[in-house]
Amino acid sequence: METAKKNRQIANAYYNLGLAKAQHRDLCGAVKALKKSLRFDKYQTDARNLLGLIYHEVGEVGAAVAQWIISLNLQEQDNLAEEYLRKVHAGRGYLEVADQSAKKYNQALAYAQNENEDLAILLLMRVAAEMPNYVKAQELLALLFIHQENFTKAGRCLYQALKVDPYNPQALRYMTIVKQNTGKAEVERKKLKNAFSHRQMQDDDIILPPSYKENTGLQSVLNILAGLIMGAVVIFFLVMPASREALNSRHNEELLQKLEVINQKNIEIDSLHSQMESAEKAKEQAETSLASLLSDQGSTTGQYQKLVQILQAYRDGDLRTAALLYVELDLSVLNDGAVNDTVAWIQQDMEANGAQLLEQMGDEAFAQEGGAAQAAEYYQKSLLIQKDNPGALFKLGNAFQAQGNTEQANQYYGEVIMNYPDSEYAEQAKAQRGY
Repeated sequence: METAKKNRQIANAYYNLGLAKAQHRDLCGAVKALKKSLRFDKYQTDARNLLGLIYHEVGEVGAAVAQWIISLNLQEQDNLAEEYLRKVHAGRGYLEVADQSAKKYNQALAYAQNENEDLAILLLMRVAAEMPNYVKAQELLALLFIHQENFTKAGRCLYQALKVDPYNPQALRYMTIVKQNTGKAEVERKKLKNAFSHRQMQDDDIILPPSYKENTGLQSVLNILAGLIMGAVVIFFLVMPASREALNSRHNEELLQKLEVINQKNIEIDSLHSQMESAEKAKEQAETSLASLLSDQGSTTGQYQKLVQILQAYRDGDLRTAALLYVELDLSVLNDGAVNDTVAWIQQDMEANGAQLLEQMGDEAFAQEGGAAQAAEYYQKSLLIQKDNPGALFKLGNAFQAQGNTEQANQYYGEVIMNYPDSEYAEQAKAQRGY
């Protein structure tokens, strides 16, 4: 009990450190601190949610969604992760762009590793155009430009990366290389040297003009009177006209500023009218993109959505829906390490109970009039989870036999006879085939 309390305290301390670093835009440092916080306490919801926000900030949307899914699974009530996920899914076409950008980045990385730099640069330039805040893509693109000695383009990429994460150590290291090769490092060094090169004047450094001589008392009085007269003349002929001119200039500047504001408002009004005219066309295109995204269940984003639906089915106690969704889940896509524990738990439960549950659903459908086709679908899904099941194979043959598909039925009866000759279903399969 004491150890758990101490771990929570350490986790909270690392979360506070990560929050402070995030507030100062040290995103890399914040990620390290937040990961340490979760290492000591995986239920530190605030740390996990903030980690997701930082991943989202640097363009790693898939990792952000994964963290929020885990957070929501660990704490269902009063969790900001639910709002974050809702906003991400509400962005029309956003998840599709993020998903495609991640795929392009991975492909570009593979090209770069196989010394195909030109293709890698083309892909990364598309990613940078679609998601300028994708820090990893900007860094990799800069590295490839550095390798090709195109330091100006590398500097532009690093400038974009450092706008998002100003203290990113890798981007700063690359920027040092760029400055050394463009001469900017030497310019900065000279500026710094000149700023501290001037000697301060000492108290005993007295500079006397060559014509210096001490004045007498009368001479001092005459000098004062001459100074007063000269001051009055300067005020009348120079200061007052200059003051009036300054007032007029300031008035003109204020007038110009007001006219500029009015002109800007007119431009904004014209722009709004133009946006309203194109809004309907954009709406149709966005709805088409959204429908495409939602129908693309094979994408990384689609698999994360299906994982969320499975977890919701578990929370609702709807194990049948969970089993039906599980057979459509592509576990190979969910391999970023962020949801491994959750996926492993679901996989273990489904391997123990999912096949039997789907087989039972097939039995219920087969018992209903006209339910043979539905029953066959359930039996097939049951076999996707547990292939070594002669009972489900035999029942699948019966379902096809009931539909009048004797050829398909005999195929499954044959599998039972050949692969499971000692099972109780082998004799029944032979009888069905007329042996």
